[in-house]
Amino acid sequence: MKTFRRILLASSALASLSLATAGMAGIAHAQDQAQPTAPADGPPLDPVSARIAALETELGDLRAQLADLKAAQAANISDVRATQAATTVSIANGKPTIASGDGQFSATFHGVMQLDTAQYFQDKNLPASVTTGRDLNSGTNFRRGRLGVDGKIFGSFDYGILLDFGGSGTDGATTLHELWIQYSGFKPFKLRVGAFAPNLGLEDAASTNGALFPERPSSSEAARTLAGADKRIGVQLLANGDHWLVAGAITGAKATDAATFDEQRGYTFRVAGTPLHGYDWLIHVGANASYVATPAQTALAGPYPITLQDRPELRVDGTQLVSSGAIDAASANHWGLEFGAQKQGLSLQGEYFDYSIKRRVPAVGVSDPHFTGYYAQAGWVLTGEARKYNPATAAFDAPSVAKPFDPSNNQWGAWELAARYSVLDLNYDENAVVAGDRVRGGDQTIWTLGVNWFVNPAVKFQLDYLDVSVDRQNAAGLQAGQDYKALNLRSQFAF
Repeated sequence: MKTFRRILLASSALASLSLATAGMAGIAHAQDQAQPTAPADGPPLDPVSARIAALETELGDLRAQLADLKAAQAANISDVRATQAATTVSIANGKPTIASGDGQFSATFHGVMQLDTAQYFQDKNLPASVTTGRDLNSGTNFRRGRLGVDGKIFGSFDYGILLDFGGSGTDGATTLHELWIQYSGFKPFKLRVGAFAPNLGLEDAASTNGALFPERPSSSEAARTLAGADKRIGVQLLANGDHWLVAGAITGAKATDAATFDEQRGYTFRVAGTPLHGYDWLIHVGANASYVATPAQTALAGPYPITLQDRPELRVDGTQLVSSGAIDAASANHWGLEFGAQKQGLSLQGEYFDYSIKRRVPAVGVSDPHFTGYYAQAGWVLTGEARKYNPATAAFDAPSVAKPFDPSNNQWGAWELAARYSVLDLNYDENAVVAGDRVRGGDQTIWTLGVNWFVNPAVKFQLDYLDVSVDRQNAAGLQAGQDYKALNLRSQFAF
């Protein structure tokens, strides 16, 4: 821009000088008519002729400068075009990114390791009626081991590819966790198709890399698995602004589901945002829902089973202590309410869920079951940072680390205290006279206390203490649940 202005100034000067030269030349011509021209070896030129000669010299200099400026401008344009065409490589917080200079193409590489090491503390003399989870596995488990890439192609298209090597209780075989493409050209709308987790709740939408606890609350997990959850194949339309988000999806089976005679068809919906907010605080509210219109048909003549269940918010042992069992269903749905608040380093969050299953061919006296679940959790960053709120997902994320771990400079990363209370009640009319009406899935209550250490933006450690209580009857009406404690250490790096 500076070069362009210089060219304009030079052009204006040339025009002015040309006019002045022409005018003075006219004066000189008139004077030449009145008096003879001085000989070459005669006296000096008169003042007007001298001024004209000087202006002609300056005009020649300006023409030379203008030619130089034009050449420099052409070189600058060439440099800009070369820069736009060049490919750049950068690493931000350990995350490698390759991008074209014009911003039309990019590829960001991701890697995640989450290693859990747990010790379960159980009663050694559990009653004989407790047949599930009598001796939970104290040990280790790679909860997540992921490699992936996401980015942009042709400007308006985004994409994501993610493979997962982790598992629940045992390290899993490599699975396709995400594979999708998204068109983002019609702001604020984004249309995504492929395998992904639809946006379906405050905790569901949060990144597992920056989560307050190693696992989602069981109530959230049960809600998302009906028509959402990881690896779900579907199409989603999402729109968001700085303080609002609306998302809806049509979903089918998961990418890792076994073959069925007819796949599941479902729908998900969420609306959320921060209607109240300030410089260092915000209030989040939202609602979410899902509907399974057609459950998967697992046998030639049926059934169409729906199961609600979860592990007790720790996956070193993959045993599920609460489960509704497979219910032959015509449809199923859930709805949920969300609340969150943040003031500087303090964050609060909670959700309530209601689940319903409509039986396909109920017997006489058998009703349609419904269940409930909820949780409340809080985090406090001791070192002064605040958890980030991501408007693109309408969920909380890890705090920025102001002082990454560096003992030589007396820097110790970010430290956070966490607490959660969660309930998932999968009992329905468990003492009904009609046996077919009973659902003895269990009532699970968990208190969790944790300490999170964010060493730097890529490395994190979580130490959590869980107090688990499961109240569940078996078919004979005897207690099949148990109370126990667990201690877990998660070691994580993620980029």
